[in-house]
Amino acid sequence: MITPEQHVWACALAVERQHGPRAVVFAAERIGALVLQGDTAGVEMWKAIAARLDDLSQTDRGEVT
Repeated sequence: MITPEQHVWACALAVERQHGPRAVVFAAERIGALVLQGDTAGVEMWKAIAARLDDLSQTDRGEVT
């Protein structure tokens, strides 16, 4: 069994693998679509994924603090 945090990281890694440099754009598009649908739980999940994607991009650029 994985923790919720591990699940979010797994989702972020899968999105990064599938969408490459456009992963953040894809996440933003998902968030926008879910906002329009009124899916607050979905929005929160995708915001968490987007935050992990940001962490990954900072790691790729050597900006980890």
